[in-house]
Amino acid sequence: MTTTTRVGLARAVPTALLLAVTACTDEAPPSPSSPSSASASSASAAQGTPTATAPVTPSEDKNTTAMNIRLTIDGHQVDATLDDSATARDFAALLPLTLNLSDFHQTERIADLPRRLSTSGAPDAAEAKPGDLAYYAPWGNLALYYRGSGSSDAGLIILGRVNGDTERLATATKVTIEAAS
Repeated sequence: MTTTTRVGLARAVPTALLLAVTACTDEAPPSPSSPSSASASSASAAQGTPTATAPVTPSEDKNTTAMNIRLTIDGHQVDATLDDSATARDFAALLPLTLNLSDFHQTERIADLPRRLSTSGAPDAAEAKPGDLAYYAPWGNLALYYRGSGSSDAGLIILGRVNGDTERLATATKVTIEAAS
């Protein structure tokens, strides 16, 4: 392989990864010709984590770009929104997903994810409210809250929330999550 081919591949791979990660948001990817974005993209690609420009506050911040998703809970469709955070974007990269749910402490339905998510820039703890979709980093699982958590839980990262009927979550046994069209 020639040096020119290697250099071309070295530039193309981080750019392709960056485009795949940013495809889940409405934001334009940084210019690959910019030295700072190229080095950030290369470092991020080398670590296998999405590029995050800064930590994003939980979804109460209305200035973030959110992603609309659809949950099919035991055959009933419910719209939801994912926050614009590194962890939520990493979760969106797994979609579509179909998961079997189990109850946990009569507060949330939980399911194991196929792999652990990036927690880059995530707050240390969050307090869940009914309808929140969250990632519990210590266990690597998804949580769908139908009751509030009542306290700030270390390792809990809010990914987004259900936009409507949260009562169905209390008895849910299976969920399919996909990007909304």
